[in-house]
Amino acid sequence: MVRVGLIGFGLAGASFHAPLISTVEGMELAAISTSRPTDRFPAATRHDDPQALIEDDSLDLVVIATPNDSHAPLAQAALAAGRHVVVDKPLATDDADAVALAQLARGAGRLLSVFHNRRWDSDFLTVARLLREDALGEVMLAEFRWDRFRPAIKPGWREEGGPGSGLLNDLGPHMIDHAIHLFGMPDAVAGDVTAQRAQAGVDDYFEIVLRYGARRVTIGSASLVAAPRPRFALHGTRGSFVKYGIDPQEAVLRAGGMPTDSGYGIEPDAQWGVLTDGEGLSRPVRSEAGDWRGFYRGMRDAVRGGGEVPVDPADAVRGLRIIAAAWVG
Repeated sequence: MVRVGLIGFGLAGASFHAPLISTVEGMELAAISTSRPTDRFPAATRHDDPQALIEDDSLDLVVIATPNDSHAPLAQAALAAGRHVVVDKPLATDDADAVALAQLARGAGRLLSVFHNRRWDSDFLTVARLLREDALGEVMLAEFRWDRFRPAIKPGWREEGGPGSGLLNDLGPHMIDHAIHLFGMPDAVAGDVTAQRAQAGVDDYFEIVLRYGARRVTIGSASLVAAPRPRFALHGTRGSFVKYGIDPQEAVLRAGGMPTDSGYGIEPDAQWGVLTDGEGLSRPVRSEAGDWRGFYRGMRDAVRGGGEVPVDPADAVRGLRIIAAAWVG
């Protein structure tokens, strides 16, 4: 049994990490560090102080799901204490700190991974399958978008300023990770990052163009889009795939559901993407089943010595470097 301690019990910790960890066979959510009630997971020991959790020698793995600017110092402390570590994205607020964490983990002989759970989204798994099957031919234009309609500023650290805040730091790591996972590192990066809402204290819009020779991959998000653009749109020499809507797992978990619920991770057929061939013929494509527990199954196996971590921290470093380049313009 891999015993896990979770630091942070806000949205990410309580709604995502805790339900996933507690439903993966071979993992035990043994401890939680938070100032909030943890009644939903009564078997876990509750700590007010993160350091008390980190120093618990009975724990194999420490998961950090706290505000972004605390990721690096907490991960450093956990690695120094001899724990394996998972950090919610982003790994750190800049690539230098992320590199230092990866080096510390290697030197300590500990595992370090980053919670890029969106690799296990139903829509992304479907896109990856179509590319493996060469259904689109050579992809020359790909657009990944994640739009919202939030005219009002949402309370909390993500929109109130400070290191690691803003839309690009929130959604960018997932979308950039998708691009890197599918196409590798780009030759060049062009970015447009700004605040569009009148009271915004952080960026709430970004558009990043990744250049791969003649191929263009555009990653974008905006906070004033009432009619969302396609989540994925890929166009190649054999055809196009266009997909609207977001993977359903987050909505289920936010509402208090569990990954063991019937139908978890299954998209309704009305939300399936459409594949259009070179003759203009279109057909719906069944979405793959999404399951974020895939990340923690991989982490469990890695802790047991059965493979590599599910997300290489080097991928997170590459993503942070793209974010930095996007701010330059």
